[in-house]
Amino acid sequence: MLRITELRLPIDHPEEALRTAIVQRLKMADGDLLGFSVFKRSHDARKVRIELLLVYIVDCKVKNEAALLKKFSKDHNISLTPDTSYHFIGHARHAPVKRPVIIGFGPCGIFAALILAQMGLRPIVLERGKAVRERTQDTWGLWRKKILNPESNVQFGEGGAGTFSDGKLYSQIKDPKHYGRKVLNEFVKAGAPEEILYVSHPHIGTFRLVGMVENMRAEIESLGGEIRFQQKVSDVLIDNGQVRGVTLESGEQIETDHVVLALGHSARDTFQMLHERGVFMEAKPFSVGFRIEHPQSLIDKARFGKFAGHPLLGAADYKLVYHASNGRSVYSFCMCPGGTVVAATSEPNRVVTNGMSQYSRNERNANAGIVVGITPADYPGGPLAGVDLQRELESRAFELGGGSYEAPGQLVGDFVAGKPSTEFGAVEPSYKPGVHLTDLATSLPDYAISAIREALPAFDKQIRGFYMHDAVLTGVETRTSSPLRITRGDDCQSLSVKGLYPAGEGAGYAGGILSAGVDGIKVAEAVGASLLQQQ
Repeated sequence: MLRITELRLPIDHPEEALRTAIVQRLKMADGDLLGFSVFKRSHDARKVRIELLLVYIVDCKVKNEAALLKKFSKDHNISLTPDTSYHFIGHARHAPVKRPVIIGFGPCGIFAALILAQMGLRPIVLERGKAVRERTQDTWGLWRKKILNPESNVQFGEGGAGTFSDGKLYSQIKDPKHYGRKVLNEFVKAGAPEEILYVSHPHIGTFRLVGMVENMRAEIESLGGEIRFQQKVSDVLIDNGQVRGVTLESGEQIETDHVVLALGHSARDTFQMLHERGVFMEAKPFSVGFRIEHPQSLIDKARFGKFAGHPLLGAADYKLVYHASNGRSVYSFCMCPGGTVVAATSEPNRVVTNGMSQYSRNERNANAGIVVGITPADYPGGPLAGVDLQRELESRAFELGGGSYEAPGQLVGDFVAGKPSTEFGAVEPSYKPGVHLTDLATSLPDYAISAIREALPAFDKQIRGFYMHDAVLTGVETRTSSPLRITRGDDCQSLSVKGLYPAGEGAGYAGGILSAGVDGIKVAEAVGASLLQQQ
């Protein structure tokens, strides 16, 4: 098949126009086009005041393929369609006596387990939280009743933190083996809408993710995998630099020579345990800031102009970056069109914000993190120093919010002016259990506050109306990524412990659902290669 990139058509083009454009682009008779499929569809809104174009990548089945390739050999937008199918490294003749163990059942753990199960290696998954539907009930307990379950919340439980998010499925990672395509295909098989295979910024949303996660669990189990909920790992058994098993909080021990650490970015007690056991880790940069909310209609108009509301566009998103005069970078993070700000703490008496949306993205407000990049130079003291800083900021947010899991908030105009807010304006915040208006100036380090104050008016130049006085800031956003990296070698094993495979966002090797899933596949292949060598 041939692949054509950069095929542009007006947003309201008739269905048949795409076939016509392909034929014209390849300069051939209509009958020579045997069929085609859309690999990706995006939009170009750079000249939105005049027109908005859809940009296609299409795969075409044609007559005389070799001749056409030769004819367009100098055209970088026409080439052979690459093979994006997934190829297993092998399959087990029999299940290993010591089965591989995966700690954590978020996106990374799910795909590590799925690949190992599909290879016939019968993994055991240990998840500290609950199955996804029970977990959802506990999560709503915090949102509606201000009751936190430290082991079952937005961070912990089946599906991981990604279950209570926008369900974004795009990433800027390098993916030469097309593992991302395997992730998307498995999601569709589990119940995701097929459009995630071709839209440029695919998303699923929370409600759909719940059912999908259950379906993927069922497939893993049908292939001999085992998922154990409410099974918290309290210790890792290491003998002469080789992992030999894990100990559960119940006292049970599981013997294994292969442990995948798919912990997620909030497993602070497990990070501490691994550090005490001598597992090599190092502090890494992450970001801190607030959630910001605007009317979604404002963002739609700023991004799409007269095309706002078009069914092919949906709710508009944005991506912003600003370099402040104090040297700090301020940027938008995890933007959730038509979504809500959610309570995402996993520890008592701390407040953390995150963003979430449903597939429809039809809530009133747009929200995003507005965060400032920080580095280990800002929190010296060893690998866990970033965790200490997170805890300090989250505890301060709890106090500023009134000590009841309400989040501290402030109107954007008041924040920049440096005065406390006393009442909401045109934007009603979506965060539950509620937003307590205050002065956010003491909620983050001074360098972060000054950088964000400088950035917010500047962002108005990119999105008209962004510097809206009544837009609401809600604090604090601290779980942008893991504050540490459990460093691994080229074989995906820990630098200090053989048989230990740090993976995903918690280990510092992913950021978001798609990249976490891709890393889960990569690590599963490394584990699988080791186990297959023993057969």
